[in-house]
Amino acid sequence: MKADKDYIKKALNEREGFQVWWRLLRPHTLTASFVPVFVGTMIALNTDGINIVIFLAMLVASMLIQSATNMFNEYYDYVRGLDSEESVGIGGTIVRDGIQPKTVLRLALFFYGIALLLGIYICMVSSWWIAVIGLVCMLLGYLYTGGPLPISTTPFGEIFSGFFMGTVIIGISYYIQTGEINSLVIFISIPIAIFIGCIMLANNIRDLDGDKKGGRRTLAILLGRRNAVRFLGLLFIIAFFFTAYFIIVRILPLWSLVTFIAVIPAAKVIKGFKGKTEPLEMMPAMKLTGKTNTIYGFLLGLSLLIYYFI
Repeated sequence: MKADKDYIKKALNEREGFQVWWRLLRPHTLTASFVPVFVGTMIALNTDGINIVIFLAMLVASMLIQSATNMFNEYYDYVRGLDSEESVGIGGTIVRDGIQPKTVLRLALFFYGIALLLGIYICMVSSWWIAVIGLVCMLLGYLYTGGPLPISTTPFGEIFSGFFMGTVIIGISYYIQTGEINSLVIFISIPIAIFIGCIMLANNIRDLDGDKKGGRRTLAILLGRRNAVRFLGLLFIIAFFFTAYFIIVRILPLWSLVTFIAVIPAAKVIKGFKGKTEPLEMMPAMKLTGKTNTIYGFLLGLSLLIYYFI
């Protein structure tokens, strides 16, 4: 068993020290929290200007909630016996590095506490309605892997993560800067929501065999690995189609054509999944899905920033 654990750690290039805690955050997933805040703020910049302090508070709070969600996932998957020393795609802090499960849970709650304080500040300078939405997002972050029926074990994980981490976060980021919400923001959020859902789908494609043994009923399991990869490709196509359409009808500026650079990593994701069955083989494709979201979201926000100055 120790040999298996050492092999996994070596294959995943897992190191000791600070790297243990860094992996616990699952940094390749944090793009799902950074990108929506950045894009929502850049839309606001073109509407009514922005407050940098509020942007930074929202950015940090969003990343803390995402990190805490990852920790809840680490903790509850361990408690339910779903993670082992051979599990791929986890931080591994509990099963491979010996960190106490309660330590991970307490750290997640601590992150939630800081996010809550930042949320109070954001509400004070914007609207207390944000508190209601923020608390719902935090609750869903917990219920994604916690509670009697975790959302992550159902076929709806991609929908929940895409909508709340994409559309809702973009909407909040826009609202706290402008004091309003409109259909333009909702439209622009659609491709981002799809890309975030793709991150979750890619994760479930990689974990399909283990999740099936654990009794989960994820979308990837229902579709089967081959069809799930095809569906992932279809989602990429739909996201880029919406982007092109929004540029044509001038919801997005012409500068947003730069986002199509993300087609390159998106194509590599599908190629990376095809014909693969082992989690370790699929890790590069899974991580590249997160990078695709990062590239697309950063370039979309950048195009809006350029449009503002031009």
